[in-house]
Amino acid sequence: QVQLVESGGGLVQAGGSLRLSCSASGRTFGTYGVGWFRQAPGKEREFVARISWSGVSTVYADSVKGRFTISRDNVKNTVYLQMNSLKPEDTAIYYCAEHYGSTWSIRDFGSWGQGTQVTVSS
Repeated sequence: QVQLVESGGGLVQAGGSLRLSCSASGRTFGTYGVGWFRQAPGKEREFVARISWSGVSTVYADSVKGRFTISRDNVKNTVYLQMNSLKPEDTAIYYCAEHYGSTWSIRDFGSWGQGTQVTVSS
């Protein structure tokens, strides 16, 4: 059973940058797609970005397109989320998860990590 651990969150001013990491232990990521999601207080968890197992294919939510970049290093067994031009509305707990299903619904993601808090001050 894989365990995912997110790190890299913190407090940053609007316009700043953070890089989140999602590390896997127990086995390699290699054959699974990985997604980043976020959940703000009082809101549902929402999709942020995903990357295919090879790293060739990436998809972003409209709200982060052009500002966030997802990447992966299968040698290091880590998926990254580079977040630039951060806005206060990006404040949330960020989670990573592996993609197991046949659709890109959140229900088809699993092995959720504990999350890392990102707070963007105005």
